[in-house]
Amino acid sequence: MGAFIGLFIFLVMIVVVLAIITVNIYNRLVTLRNRYQNAFSQIDIQLRRRYDLIPNLVETVKGYMKHERETLEAVINARNSAVNASQQAAQAPGDPAAMQQLAGAEAALTGTLGRLFALSEDYPDLKASQNMAQLTEALQTTENQVAFARQAFNDAVTRYNTTREVFPNSAIAGSFNFQPAELLETIESPEMRAAPQVSF
Repeated sequence: MGAFIGLFIFLVMIVVVLAIITVNIYNRLVTLRNRYQNAFSQIDIQLRRRYDLIPNLVETVKGYMKHERETLEAVINARNSAVNASQQAAQAPGDPAAMQQLAGAEAALTGTLGRLFALSEDYPDLKASQNMAQLTEALQTTENQVAFARQAFNDAVTRYNTTREVFPNSAIAGSFNFQPAELLETIESPEMRAAPQVSF
């Protein structure tokens, strides 16, 4: 009888220890998932700021670049696509399809903005415009903040994914449907990837 009670107590202790381990792992995964979702909200804030600056930029440029209507329309269309992709990603941060769509839309927007700035070089009055200078500086600052926020998000996703994949966490993550999260990669246009040409 004493051996039966000892075995029973031993089994209860194993169940309690396993329950504590499971709860700790579950709580850790929830914490890390919340961190990367919060990190994405910081990206979202900066992207919204960027999207808000672009119509002002287009309006400023429009007066000088009357013959570049196609480029201006491309910028607005790319901005609208990026806004939609950002809204989708904000609803499901870390979702692979949403992150890839956002990265693609951002790359397209960056490419059209690059073409706009390249064309603006042909308009000295536009380059000298104080409003254009302020908008360019605000966009550059925002781009830097997006890059920092993206790095923080990717770090948080990596921590979450690593914690999720190691044993015994992987068994618990699978049981409670903790899905892997996708990094937000920077997809650059071929022009942006090319090394800058320096001539002397």
